[in-house]
Amino acid sequence: MLGLWLAGCSAALPESLAPPAPERMKAVRIHAYGGLDVLRYEDAPRPSPRPDEVLIRVHAAGVNPVDVAVRQGYMRSVLWNTLPLTLGWDVAGVVEQVGSQVGRFKPGDAVFAYADPRRDGAFAEYIALPERVVALKPQTLDFVQAAAVPLTALTSWQALVQRAELSAGQTVLIHGGSGGVGTMAVQLAKARGAKVIATGSAHNLDYLKSLGADEVIDYRATRFEDVVKDVDVVLDPIAGETQERSWQVLKKGGILVSLLNPSVVERAKAHGVRGAWFITEPSAEQLTELGRLIDAGQLRPVVSEVLSLRDIRRAQELIQSKHTRGKIVLRITE
Repeated sequence: MLGLWLAGCSAALPESLAPPAPERMKAVRIHAYGGLDVLRYEDAPRPSPRPDEVLIRVHAAGVNPVDVAVRQGYMRSVLWNTLPLTLGWDVAGVVEQVGSQVGRFKPGDAVFAYADPRRDGAFAEYIALPERVVALKPQTLDFVQAAAVPLTALTSWQALVQRAELSAGQTVLIHGGSGGVGTMAVQLAKARGAKVIATGSAHNLDYLKSLGADEVIDYRATRFEDVVKDVDVVLDPIAGETQERSWQVLKKGGILVSLLNPSVVERAKAHGVRGAWFITEPSAEQLTELGRLIDAGQLRPVVSEVLSLRDIRRAQELIQSKHTRGKIVLRITE
């Protein structure tokens, strides 16, 4: 009886004493895995930062192939996401609020980050992120440009610097040089003093040269293995037949870094070379170093198209085509 009485009293509480309703925001979420039709532009709860987190008002968010893979359900066994899920993990924006344990940032700071894809993402007006993955935005970039950087730049760094240990004087072959990762990888390899060979379609060859590629190969007109020999590093974001044909262009002791195929580590041994595969990890430290290269003019993001959050289906259609140049970015805040 006492419980019923208390429940009745609670229900009758004046509106001023009732707990506040959670704040809301606009976001793109999925409630089930599948095609473009599962993408929903809708109201969602606005996140609150934990003690070690910053709340970011999102100005722009980059679009990546991983967004499509997650939406289609291909990453379920790796990420174990909970639905409904907000997609998008490249973010640039302004710190709105900081948790009690945050020491590096304050409200008003312009920042960028690659968020953990196991959590809600940045296709939303706000995102809460651990301080350890957030870095100050490069001063020479606006928010749209900054949102094009994190995943592709971190992937390039973790492939070429961490795994391949690419150094001045070495030669690297970069497949898909005009794509999101390729665009950054060509520039990063050049910044490290390497000789850069890049493959692409005919209409992208001049573009690849403008990024710093020393040699460019039209993959439709020329088999790269007929003209490339004894390279130190192959960066392969394609896998399949391209990867199989890449073994023969490596010198003994060289390394093939695959972004898609974990079996490359074992297969490399049969060819007398090394193989590496990895999942890109968020890192504020690496983003800070990449930001220095950007502000020094050694790296620049390339944005091929800017769309609104409501245009998410169009954005994912474009990224699924696998023929975009540079990055697609969603502008969240005008």
